Amino acid sequence: MPTLRLGSIAPNFTAETTHGSINFHEWLGDSWGILFSHPDDFTPVCTTELGAVARNSEEFKKRNVKVIGLSANDIDSHDRWIKDINEVGKTSVDFPIIGDKDRKIATEYDMLDHLDATNVDQKGLPLTVRTVFIIDPKKQIRTLISYPAAVGRSFVEVLRVIDSLQRGEKHKFTTPVDWQPGQDVIIPPTIKTEDAKALFPGAQINEVRPYLRFVADPSK
Repeated sequence: MPTLRLGSIAPNFTAETTHGSINFHEWLGDSWGILFSHPDDFTPVCTTELGAVARNSEEFKKRNVKVIGLSANDIDSHDRWIKDINEVGKTSVDFPIIGDKDRKIATEYDMLDHLDATNVDQKGLPLTVRTVFIIDPKKQIRTLISYPAAVGRSFVEVLRVIDSLQRGEKHKFTTPVDWQPGQDVIIPPTIKTEDAKALFPGAQINEVRPYLRFVADPSK
């Protein structure tokens, strides 16, 4: 099985979800996508995570991002679990969750837990870790983040990464540490200062070092 890296094409698959059967690439269409995995249904950390994603539904839609979860359980279990997520999170889960009881998709995407020997189901099969894949409309993997089962993710950070990717790609900039939309951005070293002046007309370029040049966020 080939290793998935940044730039790899996200493997296509057909799967049963809480929204019916989907072909992953067809479902994504021309949208960006987030595929994120969970160790198990009816678990505390996962319940808080899915609630957070549901509450941020409009933020993902603003960015043309489709979200889909995956857990190593069947659809009936997911449907029962969603009721808990909605009640606990005071929200409404409107995105599909994949049923991957046989771990086929989790194996293809290398989501299985090889660290924690206790993170297994009743049959002793390894469960998934908390992996996030951010996929662009060309079906390329643009970001890959994995958390251990015991650590909940920050979907505020996931949104920040999407903003950086989308805006940076459109306006030809990169982003510094802890960047938030509207803050100054970095001119890539591959762009000469004279070319940057044309790329960012009227903007003041702050040259801290020849290789480190800041400019106001043109996407704000």
